[in-house]
Amino acid sequence: MSVVKETLKSDLKDAMKAKDVFKRETIRFLMSALKQVEVDERRELSDDDIFKIIQKSIKQREDAALQYKEAERDDLCEKELAEAEILKAYLPKQLSSEELMTLVQGIIDESGATGMKDMGRVMKLASEHVGAGADGKTMSAIVKKLLN
Repeated sequence: MSVVKETLKSDLKDAMKAKDVFKRETIRFLMSALKQVEVDERRELSDDDIFKIIQKSIKQREDAALQYKEAERDDLCEKELAEAEILKAYLPKQLSSEELMTLVQGIIDESGATGMKDMGRVMKLASEHVGAGADGKTMSAIVKKLLN
């Protein structure tokens, strides 16, 4: 079993013992999403697969929070952001903007990318190098900045 999954199970038990309903439900939701993918694809998920699912869940919550904010539903916005923060704890340490910029610049130099037409190739290589160390939105902004 993956290390992240073990951590999730342990944290779920701790949340249940502490009667932390909010954290318990957030972790259960994530565990349910992981189980669904395992059943659908009939395979055990690796840590990298789990990180991708966590990142997707965080993005969904941030998008929902933005919509709630626009609808002036601050209570629901705060709930979504709090859930996203709990999920972020299970991702590996995120690279700083400077570290990411240095890495992307190295990839651009290596691949010989010259402009925006090469963005897809640079993004693919950067994603392979970074993995779950940065979200796609941040990486995309840095690649755009460096390719222009």
